[in-house]
Amino acid sequence: MNTTTPKTSTQQVLEAVQDLHNQEQIVTRETLAQVTGLKLTVIDDRLGVLVDDGKILRVQRGVFVPAAVHPPARAMSKTLMPDGMVKLEIGDDVFMLTPREDRMLAGLQAGAAAQFASIDLGQQALRVNTELADQVRKLTREVAALKERHDPSQRSLLEA
Repeated sequence: MNTTTPKTSTQQVLEAVQDLHNQEQIVTRETLAQVTGLKLTVIDDRLGVLVDDGKILRVQRGVFVPAAVHPPARAMSKTLMPDGMVKLEIGDDVFMLTPREDRMLAGLQAGAAAQFASIDLGQQALRVNTELADQVRKLTREVAALKERHDPSQRSLLEA
């Protein structure tokens, strides 16, 4: 007796996207229709749902890849012990590192730290740039409104 629940069309499409991608195949709606046996209208609808849910990504028109799925981040702490040892806790795992191991780990993590700093700096720059662009647009509108209110002799003074 089969007690498994039949897969939904969404599950079928998601699994087909993952399988094709793992086989280094280009994932298109047509290949998904061939693999799953579903109609193109169903494939299109399910692809839209999966993209909206963040489970797959559209890398270019008509080409899809599965989104990376990572487990939730665990709590972490690093404690410097009085004897120079380092206690590193990640979730329920505890690691006791010698000072040398701590330095070696720090060296391995330096690239990730630099990447984090770069991403953060880029996000800050984007926020500042957006705010400045908004202010420039606002000031441009205000200047245009002032020009409209003044007579032509004043307008030439403003343009100078």
